[in-house]
Amino acid sequence: MTASVPDVGTAAGILRLGNRFCDAKALLTAVELDLFSVLDQGAATEEELRGRLALHGRGLGDFLGLLVALGLLERAGEGRYRNAEGASKYLVPGKPGAVAGFLRGADLNIYPVYAKLGEALRTGKQQAGGDFTGMLDDAVAMGHFVRMMDGLTQGLGEPLTAALAGIEYGSLLDVGGCRGHLLGQLLAAKPGLEGHLFDLPQLEPFFHEHLAEIGRTGQAVFHPGDFFQDELPAADVLVFGHILHDWDASQRRELLAKAFRAVNPGGALLIYDRMLDEQRADIENLVASLNMLLVTDGGAEYTVAEVTEEARAAGFTTITQQPLADHDTLVLCRKD
Repeated sequence: MTASVPDVGTAAGILRLGNRFCDAKALLTAVELDLFSVLDQGAATEEELRGRLALHGRGLGDFLGLLVALGLLERAGEGRYRNAEGASKYLVPGKPGAVAGFLRGADLNIYPVYAKLGEALRTGKQQAGGDFTGMLDDAVAMGHFVRMMDGLTQGLGEPLTAALAGIEYGSLLDVGGCRGHLLGQLLAAKPGLEGHLFDLPQLEPFFHEHLAEIGRTGQAVFHPGDFFQDELPAADVLVFGHILHDWDASQRRELLAKAFRAVNPGGALLIYDRMLDEQRADIENLVASLNMLLVTDGGAEYTVAEVTEEARAAGFTTITQQPLADHDTLVLCRKD
């Protein structure tokens, strides 16, 4: 899938492309202000929104007008505004399929570092000012992060379960599965599944909180650890979802070797990421790869051919691929 871009054969189109960051920040600011949640309760006037969102008022009319022009809000008559259909479905936190949590995390973690893209390209160094471990003891930052990760796994449980058709499995381990958002979906899609999640110890409270929220307390086990320091728990199926792109090629090979040792004979490893096509022509996934440049020490998106070669070197035999969701690719690796 290739994202549309303005006509860069014209000066106006080039200027429009160069100013798209303004559109993005308008959306991210609306999410930050919780505007879409407020309007989910009913249409409101500019003055009502000024009061309910505790805003000054200057520029608010233009801000709301821009959101209308972008298709995120609609005018409801009598000077009132309401959420457009897409905003109502996907930008109200707590609704199924909502991506507001991801956008909030992107606003906090990704948007600021894009100002340093040139420096990253000159030096090859990440620009986030530290690694993931820097926020492990910050409960507020971690809360934003785990909900950002939820947005990346929304709706993936059923297609991943379908991809495993024909494979006998009773246990599944989500490696780096954060608070268990994906694991909860997989448990719902396959009753009786023995669920496991492996992640850093600081994620465990968020894991138990999430299982309680979805009514699955006690249906999965959290395994604290560091996958570069510790061996992975054994299971019939392992999942590496948006994990391998955080690391360089040698680290990917190390993790795949650990996964091979952990997968029970006859089982499988599921890998999904925003993998690049051979021509590197997918705008969305190229942006995702630049995100990795900006926020990790060696990560990047990779091609199916690259990860297939690495998985074969680890010992996996039958390896297949298929599209997953809008931009991800799923690679399934069997262990005989």
